[in-house]
Amino acid sequence: MKSDLFDLSPETAVVIGGTGVLGGDMAEALATAGAKVAILGRNADRGNERVKKIAAAGGQAVFVAADAMDRNSLTQARDAILAKWGGISVLVNAAGGNRPDATLPPGADFCKLPAEAWQGVFDLNLVGGSLLPSQIFGEPMVAAGVGSVINIASMAGMIPLSRVVAYSAAKAAVINLTKFLAREWATKGVRVNAISPGFFPAEQNRALLFKPDGGYTERGGQIIGHTPMGRFGKSEELAGAVIWLAARKASSFVTGQNIVVDGGFSAVTI
Repeated sequence: MKSDLFDLSPETAVVIGGTGVLGGDMAEALATAGAKVAILGRNADRGNERVKKIAAAGGQAVFVAADAMDRNSLTQARDAILAKWGGISVLVNAAGGNRPDATLPPGADFCKLPAEAWQGVFDLNLVGGSLLPSQIFGEPMVAAGVGSVINIASMAGMIPLSRVVAYSAAKAAVINLTKFLAREWATKGVRVNAISPGFFPAEQNRALLFKPDGGYTERGGQIIGHTPMGRFGKSEELAGAVIWLAARKASSFVTGQNIVVDGGFSAVTI
């Protein structure tokens, strides 16, 4: 007998940051499991390409232009999705990133880190990456009494990594907000959890991890040496975690948790 434990056909999922590599692959995973998926972001070309890929595989998806840092933009996107599909039951907050001017290279002086760079990283990852979308899209979930919010945090939010101090601190704040919202909405039918990826090569960190010839940089080699599985993650390896947290039967008693997908990096202390 076929199990429907991970069947997402009742769900309408919103993936903010679905135009990126990790967010896009998570959107595909949700669609593959049966969810109707709204991909939100600013890059229409990449968003529509992802929609075409999902449709070609037999899934349902739509691209909706939205800026995660703009409350009005998110509200308009939410209302458009509600008008099209009648409800929203899954929210994946995958928007975020880092800035070069908020990164400390070897030998840099922390005291010289620009406050505006720090604020920019916090706004991108905490305000746009979790706070505003959770407020806007969480509202209809709470009203309906059902939903799953999945914040994309980072293993860096658990461990204060060198160089990316602002990003690490912002992701730590995302994990803390996740736990607060989980407690706040626990009796309202809305579960709130986080996924913390380890090192997954993408556009924004590829130069940090790889040399032009494809070999590891010094930093990349250090990370691999600290990772028990001896490799970086692949974006599709987040699919299982996001489907599990989205599936109301499979994770019905799971809230306030931070699911780490890092190849064992955070398990190594020396």
